[in-house]
Amino acid sequence: MGHLMDRCDVIDVLESSVKLKQAVTVELKNGRKFVDQAKDIVTEPDSPEWVQFRGHDRIIVDDIVFCAPIAPRSSSYDSKL
Repeated sequence: MGHLMDRCDVIDVLESSVKLKQAVTVELKNGRKFVDQAKDIVTEPDSPEWVQFRGHDRIIVDDIVFCAPIAPRSSSYDSKL
């Protein structure tokens, strides 16, 4: 970890977590790290974007410096059967 990501890339990973119900590893600006599944990403006018995780409080997207799926997606057709 420790790699800074563009905010749009972070949102893409979190949206995939919501859609695919897949856990992600997350690193925050304060150095805290955890693994959880995103439940929802909220964007409201005149308000920061934030993400709600299953087992953690909601977090402002701009506070996330890195996130990635904990397991790579399988490229094999067999896993889809």
